[in-house]
Amino acid sequence: MSFGKGHHLHLIDGSAFIFRAYHALPPLTRKTDGLPVGAVAGFCNMLWKYIEDSRGNDAPTHAAVVFDHSAKTFRNDLYADYKANRPDPPDDLRPQFPLTRDATRAFNVACLEIKDFEADDIIGALACRAREAGGKVTIISSDKDLMQLVGDGVEMLDPIKNKRIGRDEVFEKFGVYPEKVTDVQALAGDSVDNVPGAPGIGIKTAAQLINEFGDLESLLARADEIKQPKRRQTLIDHADNIRVSKQLVTLDCESAPDLTLESLEVAEPDHKQLLDFLSEMQFRTLANRVAERFRLGPPAIIDAPAAPPAAAEAAPPPVLPPIDPASYVTITDLDALAPWLAAIGQEGAVALDLQLDRLDELQAGLTGVAISPGVGLGAYIPTGHLGGGDGLFADRAADQLSPEAALDALRPMLEDPAIVKIGHDIKRDAKYLARHGIALAPVADVMLMSYAMSAGAQGHGLDELSEGNLGHRRAPLKEVLGSGRNALTFARLAPDVATRPAAEEAEMIWRLWQNFRPRLPAAGVTAVYETLERPLIPVLAAMEREGVSIDPARLNRMSGDFAQKLAGIEDDVFRLAGQRFNIGSPKQLGEILFSQMGMTGGRKSGKTGALSTGADVLEDLAGEGHELPQRVLDWRLISKLKATYTDALQTYVNPDSGRVHTSYQIAGATTGRLASTEPNLQNIPIRTEEGRRIREAFVAPPGKRLISLDYSQIELRLLAHVADIPALKQAFREGIDIHTMTASQMFGVPIDKMDRETRNRAKAINFGVIYGISGFGLARNLKIPRAEAQAFIDTYFERFPEIRAYMDNTVAEAKRNGYVSTMFGRRIHTPGIALNGPAQAGARRQAINAPIQGAAADIIRRAMIRMPDALEGLQARMLLQVHDELVFEAPEAEVDELIARARKVMEGAAEPVVRLSVPLVVEGGAGGSWAEAH
Repeated sequence: MSFGKGHHLHLIDGSAFIFRAYHALPPLTRKTDGLPVGAVAGFCNMLWKYIEDSRGNDAPTHAAVVFDHSAKTFRNDLYADYKANRPDPPDDLRPQFPLTRDATRAFNVACLEIKDFEADDIIGALACRAREAGGKVTIISSDKDLMQLVGDGVEMLDPIKNKRIGRDEVFEKFGVYPEKVTDVQALAGDSVDNVPGAPGIGIKTAAQLINEFGDLESLLARADEIKQPKRRQTLIDHADNIRVSKQLVTLDCESAPDLTLESLEVAEPDHKQLLDFLSEMQFRTLANRVAERFRLGPPAIIDAPAAPPAAAEAAPPPVLPPIDPASYVTITDLDALAPWLAAIGQEGAVALDLQLDRLDELQAGLTGVAISPGVGLGAYIPTGHLGGGDGLFADRAADQLSPEAALDALRPMLEDPAIVKIGHDIKRDAKYLARHGIALAPVADVMLMSYAMSAGAQGHGLDELSEGNLGHRRAPLKEVLGSGRNALTFARLAPDVATRPAAEEAEMIWRLWQNFRPRLPAAGVTAVYETLERPLIPVLAAMEREGVSIDPARLNRMSGDFAQKLAGIEDDVFRLAGQRFNIGSPKQLGEILFSQMGMTGGRKSGKTGALSTGADVLEDLAGEGHELPQRVLDWRLISKLKATYTDALQTYVNPDSGRVHTSYQIAGATTGRLASTEPNLQNIPIRTEEGRRIREAFVAPPGKRLISLDYSQIELRLLAHVADIPALKQAFREGIDIHTMTASQMFGVPIDKMDRETRNRAKAINFGVIYGISGFGLARNLKIPRAEAQAFIDTYFERFPEIRAYMDNTVAEAKRNGYVSTMFGRRIHTPGIALNGPAQAGARRQAINAPIQGAAADIIRRAMIRMPDALEGLQARMLLQVHDELVFEAPEAEVDELIARARKVMEGAAEPVVRLSVPLVVEGGAGGSWAEAH
């Protein structure tokens, strides 16, 4: 049947369906082989819904699902950087792409993709040919690039909003009708697709220019007539890029190979072929719907995974028998281990817990391995138990496997991609296993599941999670190990005695995993766990294993310098006090300041009754002109630097690597920020000269350089985006110094006449507002009267009312829900928001700051997760993360390439989940030390 008048063609943007399905549903795997199928499941549901909804009046006579063939198209020949900023698809999505094509064919819908052409071009070619033939076309997509096709029988249907898009809707979005859309897009550019456009010109301005001059070529030819100097020069300077942009955004409706509309005629699905495919994918629910539609019996689907409950229908956890540690098994030979490995392979998952003989995984020995592949199942494989007297083994315990034999036997299971390894803080186990050449994957982590659901509401320790979610409290380990001077280490227990607590821990992990899995989608945080938490485990494990070099000689010199400074400060303190005393004693210091010297402002501590001499009290006194409190603050700073860094860092050098290996806590802060321990490398002061000197001791080995890449003012940029503050967004887009601009807005000082003091006041307010600063706090920071500080804050909110609205809305959200959310879906609970007094004030400040700080943490996590792929082929390695900064080590020859690749990843890290209205800017540097690089 030839296509013509009276026919109706539906063109479905298949790639959009795939990504929407992937991000909308929790990860699913096929039970038989662990194949990821979550996006395929969502795609099939959407396609079936489309087919069912398309019946009746105005039904399509022809239809096709159109896909992108590959990332590279003819546009890359026009402009090499086209779509260069787009990240690679997630690893678990890649194998699902061909399955969505199979699904389309199983539904008996035409499936189209052409090498070197984007799906949009194929849709454009078909739409134009159908229109020319006199037919009607509906494009099922919300993609703005397809809006240039609308009109003369072609319309769009936004499947998310179920909204029709005609010429008027296109004008509402672009300010021009469809025939001028590409002119506007060429001027405005597109940061997502890396279409250059004209810098500083957005959609609104572009539409005004096109409407004024008629079309793009007329505008460029008459650019010298534009009154605004900056805009005029931009169009003149970037005319070539604008013309290239026009080519990039214009759909190629002519060059695509011949596509016959007649071959796209709609036909009923072949129910046998469709049910065979759904059965193979193990999509039980949809298969039942299809069978019911064709009035068939229920299909036979073997081992189908249960569909995840919807958020509003989360099933309660099943009632399970109580944990019985008496049932656990001690495995002492490979024959006994074999059936357990078989059971794990059949189940496709195992809870795992390594017992190590020390906290440092990079130097620890393996005491044993606990496993649990199901409820009521637990086993322990002892490998490194020792004797200890009192009936225990005298030397190395008999009847246990060697660590090497145990790991060799477990290796296939630990590396099997079809078996999920579940742990509590499993990064620790992954680091130990990596030392022995075992790549632990894939993994799940119940601590991080809890963190995704309950950050700020509770702790995430194993015992706390077990008691709160399983109702199980295990016996304290000290009942087995003893306490005090006679306490044993775990390795000193006999293996059969150690089995009970070790295997019990593994089964607790298993039950928590089963408990948390359905609750993640119900809580709406599956994407947080799957994209921000779980993928970070191997990245951090690799960084921690890499470590960073330090220069002990330089640290020794600094310690000597600090010791001399401390001696000089102590002399000043004693002279000012008129006596010698213990400067480190708050009680003695309080008596001297308030009782003997008569300073005002002392307040008694609620715990001890002693006069408080905290940093805030001393800063207030110093601000009043008292010299002694300031010198005590100086003494405290230098003392901390000496004790915490210049003296202590040398004790953390690993004897095997010669480097310092910090540990990162993924669930260490409620907002998603990482915490660094043993040693803590995230709290090195950088606002003082002495603090900055510490970074001089972190050095690159010969022939290499340290590279620091740091987000510039990321939290202020995110505030501008989230609160939708036009003045701040414009300043960031145009590269204007944000503190100077703020000072100009607040105090009416022209930017070109701004003085440092006025700028610094605006800077203090800019950063203070993010943390909910009060007039009292700002007064202390700026050392000005409180009334003056409050007047500054009042003026700030008058100039930027959007910030006040953001604060009020965020606090209201916290009170309503008990939590606030970042733009990436992270939830930060604020239980104190319901209290009164100081507790509520603190929770209010946290609620205001958390979505901003949390989003910044999410962005750098996304960058870190993408970084290993970005550095493929380089010897460069990522070593450290310090909040908004990443530190790398690379051969000198790779420095420029490393900076280019890493900056690209970091600046595009928010996309495609969030399209920021302000640019992320990353500043970088390299040097022989961290101080030089930063």
